[in-house]
Amino acid sequence: MFDLDLWREIFQSISKNKLRSMLSGFTVAFAILLFTLLFGIANGLENTFNSFFKDDAQNSIFVQSGRTTKPYRGFKSGRYIQFKNEDFNYIKDEFGDKVQYITSRVYKNLPATYKNEKGTYQVRAVHPDHQYLEKTQVYEGRYITAKDLQEKSKVMVIGRLVEEDLFSKTTALGKYVNLGGIQYKVVGVYRDDGGDNEERIIYLPISTAQRIYGNNDYIDQINLTYNPEMNFDQALSFSSLLTKKLKDKFDVSPRDQRAVRVRNMAEASKGVNQMTSVLGVLIVIIGMGTLVAGIVGIANIMIFVVKERTKELGIRKALGAQPKSIVTMIMLESILVTSLAGYFGLLIGMGVLELIGDSLKEYFITNPSVSTSLIVTATIILIVAGAIAGYIPAKRAASIKPIVALRDE
Repeated sequence: MFDLDLWREIFQSISKNKLRSMLSGFTVAFAILLFTLLFGIANGLENTFNSFFKDDAQNSIFVQSGRTTKPYRGFKSGRYIQFKNEDFNYIKDEFGDKVQYITSRVYKNLPATYKNEKGTYQVRAVHPDHQYLEKTQVYEGRYITAKDLQEKSKVMVIGRLVEEDLFSKTTALGKYVNLGGIQYKVVGVYRDDGGDNEERIIYLPISTAQRIYGNNDYIDQINLTYNPEMNFDQALSFSSLLTKKLKDKFDVSPRDQRAVRVRNMAEASKGVNQMTSVLGVLIVIIGMGTLVAGIVGIANIMIFVVKERTKELGIRKALGAQPKSIVTMIMLESILVTSLAGYFGLLIGMGVLELIGDSLKEYFITNPSVSTSLIVTATIILIVAGAIAGYIPAKRAASIKPIVALRDE
């Protein structure tokens, strides 16, 4: 039951000792402020790391070729390694159970024209699986299909910003675009979380591009995703085996790092996970240490408060006050000061993160913020801490005999 007189006494005690209450509140507010800033910055770093993988599947492997840097098996250095369709099929057949999705890429930069609108765009000729590797979100029409590859169809899938550039007054779906002198039908429009650059790309069937822009079976890059059931170590072992097999196939020295390059996102992902885990542990240790320091600070102040009010408490007991009422009064005062100050510190911390959030991007901290669960947890910790900080000195005060309290100097 709400006791108005009890709360009136608590507020009178706080108002009569403003400096003491402010010091108590400052200790807790500062601790929660630091706690909030640390966790906000940690979340910002994690957001930055996650953004690196935002527009690609996290189990991606990128296979690229270059020039040899070492002579090997009778071949001189400086030999260019050129991937072909047969290499794509080799990987697909050789590692079928380890591969989830796979695509080749052919890169072009071509002018695109629709009526009076024109622009030059990056063109990627790909297989249908490419949609899943890039996390491409088709919201109008469809993506490239196996039938398009088989028939070498003159179709294209364009990014959202390509549609805005060329089709400002109409929709692109079903229209024909002149791409490098060839008419292609727009069969799909997509968006991509990777940003504007990813939405200014045009996708073609790879078989069509190979026939029209070279009449060959050359490919520039092979991308794939490994079986998601693999763990990190299995994924890294797979990419090592893939590298070895391809180097053997092209007579490349095992020590040559440039001729055949296999980049596994699992390696980067594992490093990021380890870094964020270590950072998380450090933040928790520092944050909890900060909270403990705040709790100790208010506990010390409450001990001083009880010492200062010894005579008053003795008079209360002499007049018939129960130990329970004394404990309750001191604990509620401690909880009130701790909760209000902690919440104030939390609000300041969130405000600071909101204010300086954009300026931290140059330090690889993106959208620093604290989650709702963290706020709820911090609030609970504050209430419990305030109760503990007030209970120990309150229990001690309640056990003092009235005659001893009245003699206290």
